Amino acid sequence: MDNPEESYRLFERTVNSFQILNQEELRRFYTLFKPIGYSRKSVLTEAGSTEKYLYFVTEGVQRIVFQDDLGYEATILFTYQANFGGVLDSMLTGRTTKYTYETLTKSTLLRANIYEVRDLGKIYPAINQLLFEGLLYAFSGLLERLVEIQCYSAEEKFRILLKRSPHILQIVPHKYLANYIGIDATNFSKLINSIKL
Repeated sequence: MDNPEESYRLFERTVNSFQILNQEELRRFYTLFKPIGYSRKSVLTEAGSTEKYLYFVTEGVQRIVFQDDLGYEATILFTYQANFGGVLDSMLTGRTTKYTYETLTKSTLLRANIYEVRDLGKIYPAINQLLFEGLLYAFSGLLERLVEIQCYSAEEKFRILLKRSPHILQIVPHKYLANYIGIDATNFSKLINSIKL
């Protein structure tokens, strides 16, 4: 999304869905975000580094992934249009992260320095409230994911994924969705073919 007005409207709709910021606070918050583009498979935040940015996605798909010493990957979450993104553990604690934030497709994002966001939150406490509400929403989603991973069959996880994000099959490559729900890519293809969507 190269049009700055469209990017602002998308940002505004997303932030206003929380019903926290007034127009002045929204405008000031938005001024911290600068557009940046990435090609497919670009690393935004690398494991072993510290997250310096809060992102807002205007186009494309990204993921946060953990990779162990043997090269096994576990996709933790996806971000796509109208999502905020970044590696939250590092953003909050200032410590290095074990996770990588990367693009899966060509992506356009808005990026704000997290320290500037914090400084603005001192002037406008509603921005801190917005971030807190966003974190609660993200934490709630992670708890639901833990239950899904530990308690449900592959088919149940697949159905839950489609119920929560019906459009995801069209925007995320299937091998990453298979990894996300913890099943083999071949079994994922079988699920797509066997389950009536």
